[in-house]
Amino acid sequence: MTIHWCGTGLSAIPGLKRLIEAGRKVVVWNRTVEKAREALGALTDDIRAFDLEALGAALAPGDVVVSMLPADWHVRLAELCIEKGAHFVSSSYIAPEMRALDEKAKAAGVTLVNEVGLDPGIDHLMAHWLVEDYRKSPAYDPKNTVSFTSYCGGVPKHTNAFRYKFSWSPLGVLKALRSPSRSIKAHSLLEVARPWDAISSYDAPLPTPETFEVYPNRDSIPFMAQYGFDEAWPVKDFVRGTLRLGGWADAWADVFREIETLEGAAGEDRLKEMSDQFWAENAYDEGEPDRVVLCVGLSATNEGEDVYHKTWTLDAHGDERGTAMARLVSVTVALAVSSVLDREIKPGVSAAPSDERLVQRWLDEIDTQAQHMQLVDHLA
Repeated sequence: MTIHWCGTGLSAIPGLKRLIEAGRKVVVWNRTVEKAREALGALTDDIRAFDLEALGAALAPGDVVVSMLPADWHVRLAELCIEKGAHFVSSSYIAPEMRALDEKAKAAGVTLVNEVGLDPGIDHLMAHWLVEDYRKSPAYDPKNTVSFTSYCGGVPKHTNAFRYKFSWSPLGVLKALRSPSRSIKAHSLLEVARPWDAISSYDAPLPTPETFEVYPNRDSIPFMAQYGFDEAWPVKDFVRGTLRLGGWADAWADVFREIETLEGAAGEDRLKEMSDQFWAENAYDEGEPDRVVLCVGLSATNEGEDVYHKTWTLDAHGDERGTAMARLVSVTVALAVSSVLDREIKPGVSAAPSDERLVQRWLDEIDTQAQHMQLVDHLA
């Protein structure tokens, strides 16, 4: 069985290397063969120009297609995999069009795994671990009031005045600032049109405590069911959000004000101009280390008394193995590929696994990619 790894961008290489060095049969597909060869060096000679027809001709039943391409490619590749009896892995969120392929994939015996990067991905694993641990703990009571927080962010290890640095085009970050979010805060639904309307302070329980700025991201609500929350549980807070360095909101205040005024084609043009300016002024220098911080916590109270409170923390930075972002995204993707090949994930459309054995094994592997990873028991 062959792994067809599509895309060798900034977040792809460590996981790809891991699979090749483990002896897996890998074909690398990239839009520009020369760029892929430059990124991979002498690791492999089997690098081909990405083309959907050529990929389809090369696919055999039981193969795995990995998409590290832009998200608009994922469904097309997944459909091709169903047609050829091959499997599919990506780190991206499950789009409605991908979800709609579930029955076809099951009928074909094909596994379509998504949300197996950093966020989404590692955060899912930590959430599944916490919910399972809580359910098994003496503190568990379905009447307890529960709160869940998950905050993740890529931030510069060496800070700058802008409180942020870019490793690729800033356009995606700027567009995300125009996205609404839904979460639960103080037992009520919190709907926010723009992130800067819901920025709050978060004290991360790292070895050296650090305060970050956080805000809700996308729609958190569906993840309650995904993480195994019972519908009857009283939920005080539930949020999946983005984490930024302290002082980020002040540094970006002018950006927020301008984004709010942008409309239509002229607005899109202005966003592109801003992106180009930020790339010129705030890109990572060659060899400069990035940093990733992820904190996923679950707590429960009974009649106002804390009975359960644990937080997974992860703090990683770029080193000789690659950037922190690339390691955490692509090594998790590689773990998913191996699990698919070993038939540890059932056919159909799925996100990062909730199976206890897989969750623990993947977390153990991810631990080797971070400078710090710890489960904090706040009540111990």
